[in-house]
Parts: sequence; C-alpha cells; structure tokens
Amino acid sequence: MLTAEGTRWDIERLCGRESPLYFAERLTEHYKRPDGEGPLIYLKREDLNHTGAHKINNAVAQALLAKRLGKKRIITETGAGQHGVATATVCVRFGLECVIYMGAQDMDRQALNVFRMRLLGAEVRAVHSGTATLKDATSEAIRDWVTNVETTHYILGSVAGPHPYPMMVREFHAVIGKETRKQSLEKWDGKPDVLVACVGGGSNAMGLFHEFVVDKDVRLIGVEAAGFGLDSGKHAATLTKGEVGVLHGAMSYLLQAEDGPIVEPHSISAGVATLDATELSVFVRNQIFTSSNWFIPLMDYPGVGPEHSFLEDLGRAEYHSITDEEALEEGIIPALETSHALAYLEKLCPTLPSGTKVVLNCSGRGDKDVQTAIKYLKNKFCKLNDDFCQKIFVARAADHELDAIL
Repeated sequence: MLTAEGTRWDIERLCGRESPLYFAERLTEHYKRPDGEGPLIYLKREDLNHTGAHKINNAVAQALLAKRLGKKRIITETGAGQHGVATATVCVRFGLECVIYMGAQDMDRQALNVFRMRLLGAEVRAVHSGTATLKDATSEAIRDWVTNVETTHYILGSVAGPHPYPMMVREFHAVIGKETRKQSLEKWDGKPDVLVACVGGGSNAMGLFHEFVVDKDVRLIGVEAAGFGLDSGKHAATLTKGEVGVLHGAMSYLLQAEDGPIVEPHSISAGVATLDATELSVFVRNQIFTSSNWFIPLMDYPGVGPEHSFLEDLGRAEYHSITDEEALEEGIIPALETSHALAYLEKLCPTLPSGTKVVLNCSGRGDKDVQTAIKYLKNKFCKLNDDFCQKIFVARAADHELDAIL
C-alpha cells in the first residue's frame, strides 16, 4: 500500500527535490545598465532533477497513481525524449511495463534519448503516420489507451489532452512554484517580481506559474518558439498566432489552417532531421540553411495547455516569442526549450526597474541538444573554411549524414 511517507520519499529522493533557486551572478552582471543598475536574475534549476528535466515530477506521481489503480502497463508519448526517459525511469523503479510512442522523425533526431529509453527497458514504438512527430505520437498513445484502459495507464507528458490531464499534470508540477515561493522567502524575504518560462505544451511554465496566479503583483511571462519568424509560417507560437480549436480532447489555441486542419509547428528545439545528399550539397555550396524542413519541432505540439489559453484570455499571463537564431545566442548550454526563455531576457531586462527579482525556470539541461546546436551553427564554421566543408561533403555525402559536416 502506498503511504504519504513513501510518496514523499519517492518524489524527493528519486526526483532530487528540492531543486535549487540559484542566483545567476554573471547573468545579472551581464544585464546591468551603464549606470550599474538592473534586475536580479535567479534560475530555478529543474535541469538538476534526475533524468535532466522537470518531466520526472509528473512521471513519478503518475506512476504512483497507476500502482494505486492496480495498473501494471504504462504508455506515454514523447517528442524530444525527455518525458520518455523520465517515464522509462519510473517504470523501472516501480516494476511497470513501459511502452513509449515516438514520431519516426523525432526518433531520428533524438537517437540518444531513444537509446536511453531502450536501455531502461522500455519498448519504443515508431509512429510513421501524419508528420511523424509529437502530435501523431500522442494520437497513437490515446488509441492504445482507450483500447487497453482496463490494464493500462497513460502518463501524458504535458498540461494538454483530455480532462483531468491538464489539471493533474499541473498539480504534479506545482511543486516547482511552491518551492520557488519558499526559497524566495528564505533568500530575500519576499516574492519574485517576474516569473519567466518557455512554453511548448506548457507543463514547466504552469508548474512555476500556478502557485503565483493569485499574486497579482507577480508578472507571469511565457516564451514560445517563433522559429524562422512569426510571419514565416515556420514557428510554434501557438498563443501568439493560433486560433481557438479542439485537439486531443481539449479546447485551446491551436496552429491551424482557415478550414481547420492542424498546421505543423516549427522550432529549433525540435532537433535536426537528416537531409538527403542534394539538400546537403546545397548547404555546403551556399553555406546557408536552404531546407525548409531541416528543423522540425520538438516544442512541436501544435497546441498548448488550455489553462495557458485561459490565462492569456484573462490577461493574467503574457506570452512572447523568440526565434531560432535568438535562442541559439545563449552560451550556458541549457535545453533549447529553456534557451528561448533565456533569450527573452535580452528584451525584458532593459525594461525592468533596478533590483527587480526575476525567476526563470531552467526546465532542462542541454546535453541532448548539443548536436542540434552544432549542426545549426555549421554555416559559421563553413564560412571560415569552405574548402574543408567541400572535401568532407565529397567524402561522405553518399552516406546522407549531416554529421559529415563536422
């Protein structure tokens, strides 16, 4: 039988809670104005959790729920693989069967996380339908769930999907905001003035925001992925450019065409898809990114959690967007999702009074994204040595591997 003490032990010990509220001294110094004044920046270090992201909070709690319900088979969806790794980890801990649905495109881009999931004993099922990304993996997981509901629990990874998932996942991540309030009181005997978090589906942001929604003097800022730009049609800025619709059992803002079909989102946080030899040769010759489908989203859900939509409509939270190029200017190697929030500080900090306390949720670590960042920045390397790039391409282009550029 599960006890409150046992539940607390699993959440604290397995997740690694509580995560630090870290004063980013050099980042604070960077954003000081010429007169020496500027905001104070703190990072909520969810990247230090076990498995490297906030995802473990929800995974542990839902695994405990599954055991209480007597269900021994777990299914889930994953895009970048972080939620999949967290789910596979808790399934090992609690002795549960684990099946993970992942878009074939995402499996190609996130091979490291696929390996980690399989190493942990999970069955990773490739989804080839539709765009073969997160939306399609979610649809496939829901089909499995409704077919096997008597024996199976679906650990949905974000604050999206049918009720009660948006509320349930929010509650399981609310520990982020509760700890932030407690730690703020300990550090400066007050509340944060501004909270900042990246928003894809919205679980890390909702986990931070929820505790402070009633505190009207605390600004809530979500940062979406603007991809190639809001007017390019290649972005994932659902709250900025989306329209109201229904997807996977929830009404929210969606990226959709005028007649209703879902539009595929785009963000650098997706990872890099493999190019064919022709596209690769164009890249090497022109030293630029010419393939419109090179970067396919990992913040690739075409909707957003319905509570974020509610906060947007109320005007309680504000949502902004950051392009791929802006996100890649960050130098501390957070997850590319988190890089969007960090990049927004360039726009936010100059507008804030001196001494404003900003808490940014560092939702994940960036080791999973290093190859994506390297590949995206190849044009800078090739401009320095075009002959080297040409020789490498000639030697390896037949392999159809972008890694040949390295």
